[in-house]
Amino acid sequence: MAHHGHHRRESGLIPSMLAHSHVLSSNTLIVVLGASGDLAKKKTFPALFGLYRDDYLPKDLHIVGYARTKMDKEEFHKREVSYIKNPANDDEITKKIEAFQSISTYVAGAYDKDEDFQNLEKHLQEIESQYPTPDRNRIFYFALPPSVFLSVAAGLKKNNYTEKGVNRIIVEKPFGKDLQSSRDMMAKLKADWQEDETFRIDHYLGKEMVKNMLVLRFANIAFSAAWDKNSISNVQITFKEPFGTEGRGGYFDEFGIIRDIQQNHLLQVLTILTMERPVSFSAEDIRDEKVKVLRAIPPVEQKDVLLGQYVSANGKPGYLDDDTVPKGSVCPTFAALTLWINNPRWEGVPFILKAGKALNEAKVEVRIQYKDVTSGIFRDIARNELVIRIQPSEAVYIKMNVKTPGLVTRAMPTEMDLTYKRRFTDTKIPEAYEALILDAFKGDHSNFVRDDELDAAWRIFTPILHWIEGKDGPAPKPAPYPYGSRGPQELEGFINRYGFKRVETGYVWPITNVSNM
Repeated sequence: MAHHGHHRRESGLIPSMLAHSHVLSSNTLIVVLGASGDLAKKKTFPALFGLYRDDYLPKDLHIVGYARTKMDKEEFHKREVSYIKNPANDDEITKKIEAFQSISTYVAGAYDKDEDFQNLEKHLQEIESQYPTPDRNRIFYFALPPSVFLSVAAGLKKNNYTEKGVNRIIVEKPFGKDLQSSRDMMAKLKADWQEDETFRIDHYLGKEMVKNMLVLRFANIAFSAAWDKNSISNVQITFKEPFGTEGRGGYFDEFGIIRDIQQNHLLQVLTILTMERPVSFSAEDIRDEKVKVLRAIPPVEQKDVLLGQYVSANGKPGYLDDDTVPKGSVCPTFAALTLWINNPRWEGVPFILKAGKALNEAKVEVRIQYKDVTSGIFRDIARNELVIRIQPSEAVYIKMNVKTPGLVTRAMPTEMDLTYKRRFTDTKIPEAYEALILDAFKGDHSNFVRDDELDAAWRIFTPILHWIEGKDGPAPKPAPYPYGSRGPQELEGFINRYGFKRVETGYVWPITNVSNM
């Protein structure tokens, strides 16, 4: 009898995702610029620790913090791990945290002085002198305010660029404030850093359910067959936050909700939802398709915009009550915008991007509402909906109609529900930043924003941003909405205008009690 020694082939592999340009596996260091700031403490260091804990980082990686703040090693180590969670005081994790601190050092310096970057260079060379082989790989993570972004990019290129290996920069939004400022910034950045060395983070691209959309769409005929204007009536992509700007209002007022959420995060979700099937899942093939769909979206028109600003309610202060906000500001804290895609697949389907602060809940989701079934058999039947909940509690569910159980023949809405926590009980879903930093070490650009993609995105939003800021006449006044509400009262009418139908059928989610029907 033959011996079956070979393993069963792993199914579901994606060959085009297995090859990357240059995976860094050793002789690597990462410099976190802005190491004393909030982004580094709350996101960058915890993500690096998550990867370190699970042995995903390059062998013997060294982490160097750099910022203006003067502090000794002890103080830096304390700040570095201040957001790393170990609720059960697990000894293993405590040991890992200490080991993580031991591979981390700190250098203080300005963001615009060559001598400070040269001082950093001395420190990097000391670390690299211990490497077993001559390779030197450096990743620079910009956890920085936009005002120092370009001076740091130039300073690093001049003083800290290694000729003996790979250099990469990981940069965070905002990338400019409109099309022109973004182009200026990109041109200056490109003078020093090539596109393949540049990793522009949009952390939504690292979220599990956003990455899942590619597989949901292109690995399931059941979904992809009805993925167009013939079956879909309208799509909503929603971001809701239950708190206001609390003390960060001054910063927020400069950018507003559209730049903060829609122009980047929600638009990225939209492109993945609507792009054509790529030739492969390699980075450039995916990004080519995203750019193509963005170029088919005309700039948002004023008639397709609803703006809001929260006012005090339920004992919570309004936006204008924040001392850091300029008096009488008309900056929107809520916006609903409708985008249209002029291509054969999506012509005429409205895509409504909604984002707001100080609303009734925390939620990010995509809601695809299908068209009505042909009339003649059912009266008042609910529409199908496919909902992808990005956070909290990742889920995919389909609202569908079934016959009521029992002797009465009637249709009732219910849902097929794939809630990740219930279905994949042992799985820990990684933080978006962990996934993205790992991709940067691998040299995989597929979940980062390409230069022409950024350009296409700004083109769509720049005209209405200028309108909102009063650059083309008087600025529109946002509709007031109470803190903790669902948004401006005009919202329902706005969404209904684009053909959305609320399902009003005594519909209880997630359990339907048949005895009440």
